[in-house]
Amino acid sequence: MLKIDTFFENFLTKDSLFQDKSTLLSHYVPDEVVYREQQLQEIAHILAPCLRLERPSNLFIYGKTGTGKTLSVKYILKSMVEVAVKNNISFKPIYTNCKLKKVADTEYRLIAQFIKELGQEVPATGLPTDEIYNTFYTILDTRKQIILLVLDEIDQLTKKMGDEVIYNLTRINTELKNSQISILGISNNLVFAEHLDPRVKSSLSEEEIIFPPYNAIQIQDILRRRCQQAFKEGVIQPGVVEKCAAYAAREHGDARRAIDLLRVAGELAERSGSLHLAMNHLDEAEKKVECDKIINAAVA
Repeated sequence: MLKIDTFFENFLTKDSLFQDKSTLLSHYVPDEVVYREQQLQEIAHILAPCLRLERPSNLFIYGKTGTGKTLSVKYILKSMVEVAVKNNISFKPIYTNCKLKKVADTEYRLIAQFIKELGQEVPATGLPTDEIYNTFYTILDTRKQIILLVLDEIDQLTKKMGDEVIYNLTRINTELKNSQISILGISNNLVFAEHLDPRVKSSLSEEEIIFPPYNAIQIQDILRRRCQQAFKEGVIQPGVVEKCAAYAAREHGDARRAIDLLRVAGELAERSGSLHLAMNHLDEAEKKVECDKIINAAVA
């Protein structure tokens, strides 16, 4: 029988295969984003007017899962915020994952989340939606500023509450005197905008950027870069990265899934007491990730 206290004491004294596991987590933004130079340049050019307190075009970014859309946006915004802080520019991006429950499952909660990001609180429920919007307008208009609303998985937003909410967001600027907002939507659905009401599509007047899938060679390079940061030297056995990239290439070039596979494989190797991450750990991780995906799909 496992003695829990002894187990945890022993765990603390064991060497880890990882040197920085955080580099394999979904929120990690590397110092360099590779194979997305063209897309990064396009995003930067479109959003740059924010730093002159000029409202940029609304922007929609499309691409399949794991093609670097969110990573690239966060990379650009991180740089923009650094420049804004350094030069005392009133620019604020508000990032929201529209797939999250209790954040973007109703129009009320979405606007309440925006208000929270701007440093104020409103009741989670109970107020009329109009009142929530008026509170949002008031906070926005306290000074001259540019707010960029980044709506990740924006198609989930319209799936939950229709496209009227996007229309309402595009009309906010007509209520403001000092500040302005722009919308940056990110979607895995390449034809998302085509299904919007013509009135909504007209009010958006957005620009579009498409992210193509990574190929197997590109994914290999991305994985090697992450492995150098995430694992101790000599942990990854030959062929593991190549096979992991092949798994991802089979899944339309999903680099995010490949990175997740490496992390799970590393965790499974540690639990087994191995000193290396080998092919069998990767195969086991593939089965586990695939099983989790099926379970999550069934729950959803």
